[in-house]
Amino acid sequence: MLPNKVLEEKAIFISFCIEQYAKAKNKKAEDVATLFEQYGISEHFCEFYEILHTYGHQWLIEEIDEMINKRK
Repeated sequence: MLPNKVLEEKAIFISFCIEQYAKAKNKKAEDVATLFEQYGISEHFCEFYEILHTYGHQWLIEEIDEMINKRK
């Protein structure tokens, strides 16, 4: 796969995660994006994209909660 296509897919995945987490936690997407940046979630999810993008959204939400709690 072309490098630009992989970057695009990762960006779409991160956007999906932000939207799903915002919906689950009744937060604004902008606030969730800030949380992702603050706790390094986007970087982690990009690094392990090949594995993580295969999991369901509920698991991803739980994983995000766990990451935030561990990094506080």
